[in-house]
Amino acid sequence: MTNRLALLVASLPLAIGLSATADVRISQVYGGGGSSGATATYKKDFVELFNAGSDPVDVSGWVIAYGSATGNWASSPSNFFTLPKGTVIAPCGYLLLACGTAGTGGADLPVVADFVTTNINISATNGKVALFNAPNANVACGGEAKGTVVDKVSFGTANCAEGTAVAALTNATGAVRNGGGLIDTGDNAADFTVVSGPVPRSAASGTNPECGGKPPACAPDLDDSGAVDAADLAALLGDWDVAGSPADLDGDGVVGASDLAAMLNAWGACK
Repeated sequence: MTNRLALLVASLPLAIGLSATADVRISQVYGGGGSSGATATYKKDFVELFNAGSDPVDVSGWVIAYGSATGNWASSPSNFFTLPKGTVIAPCGYLLLACGTAGTGGADLPVVADFVTTNINISATNGKVALFNAPNANVACGGEAKGTVVDKVSFGTANCAEGTAVAALTNATGAVRNGGGLIDTGDNAADFTVVSGPVPRSAASGTNPECGGKPPACAPDLDDSGAVDAADLAALLGDWDVAGSPADLDGDGVVGASDLAAMLNAWGACK
């Protein structure tokens, strides 16, 4: 405890200008493209991202990576896509990547994708997709560079889920994050619903009207009590150095000094 509290003074300056990367997450995955079957919903696979925060997030150089059920992330150059320089997701907005080989079954996507690639042929049944803030080429689950995992979702029999994997998908279904992308408890099965005929959203689709209800200053209110207090501090210290915790306030992939600084900077009643 003494060492942790000693970080207080050293880390206070880091409370200013904290990263908003924790607000960006995968909001939809569809892998039924590339099929000639009549049951396919769309010709192309897609991955949709969502920014649940109140600030725009520059995702230049971030990587959307695919892995088979038990395979490595980005096991080949065809299994990942790097977001180009200048790519920004608006507050409460979406970004859509249409990916993989186009099939003859299914329809064209109902919205124009922000990016289109022939990379990333997603399994229609069992697989996993991750969002990294830096490259992780041909890396096994658990071997990702520290602090680079922004979000991940596994479905069917795939490993490396957050909590429990989403149920298996089909050519007609996709994994859709609840609340239009807002729900993020850290458990894939609880956060996503398998939906028939999922409807993708792009930057041009507008923002989620339910988004932005919690002021950024209240993000450290981990127990939603209406105040940042000792209970929240205890939760943060209990998750120190833990990846994927809600106490990772700056989105760097692990709970540490900058998260402590953010909490102390917001101490008291939420405004």
